[in-house]
Amino acid sequence: MTKQPKIGLALGSGGARGFAHLGVIKVLRDAQIPIDLIAGSSMGALVGSFYASGISIDRLYQFALAFKRKYYLDFTVPKMGFISGNRVKELIRLFTHQKHFSELDIPVSVIATDLYNGKKVVFTEGLVADAVRASIAIPGIFVPEKIDGRLLVDGGVVDRVPVSVVKDMGADIVIAVDVSHVKHNEDITSIFDVILQSLDIMQDELVHHRKIASDIMIRPHVEQYSSRAFKNIKEIIETGEQEAKLHVKEIQSLIKKWKETNSHDR
Repeated sequence: MTKQPKIGLALGSGGARGFAHLGVIKVLRDAQIPIDLIAGSSMGALVGSFYASGISIDRLYQFALAFKRKYYLDFTVPKMGFISGNRVKELIRLFTHQKHFSELDIPVSVIATDLYNGKKVVFTEGLVADAVRASIAIPGIFVPEKIDGRLLVDGGVVDRVPVSVVKDMGADIVIAVDVSHVKHNEDITSIFDVILQSLDIMQDELVHHRKIASDIMIRPHVEQYSSRAFKNIKEIIETGEQEAKLHVKEIQSLIKKWKETNSHDR
């Protein structure tokens, strides 16, 4: 039997634009390109863990198209954030069926940032909902998540597209999906806009200076859509599909090449 490469998906942060990840996953599935491992930051963690929980791609499309920002807005008295995040955690629990990482259909790593020491935290065990809630905790907006004495915020702060993490998981071929680009001349009218636009700019600089060493980089052109409005979801998903389709042949050729190179290593 021919040896198969382990294919890892690194799904990046990007707020509402992260629904483009669904389009990418659907195209890979339709092309029968296996997804063996997933690492995700922020919205990438949410989409990746929902998919790895065994939810069909059709149902995830329905969820995305019905998603409204009000689903996760539970305002609190501002101390460490405006949004307590309990409502979104319930949503994540529901969609991950309260699973632990060990129960997922596909191994997943979720990235968060430790506010105390500024380091990257990679979750691979425990309750998936807790880790994802930490990974999407936009600093200044969501109250940070406390886990094991650590105060955790958005994984995109330290690692926007976690390629190195999925490599560490054992991926032979890494497909990275980057959906977070700065939307220029964006309407900035609230404190939320200020924080989110600042984060987008900071992460853009980070990625610009750090070469992301993936085998395939998929960058859906979603920069014209707001990362925070949760509108145009259908177009965002379709943009993910269109961009992924352009890379299918290249991925298939990489898999073929890998098999040829490794066919004698039995």
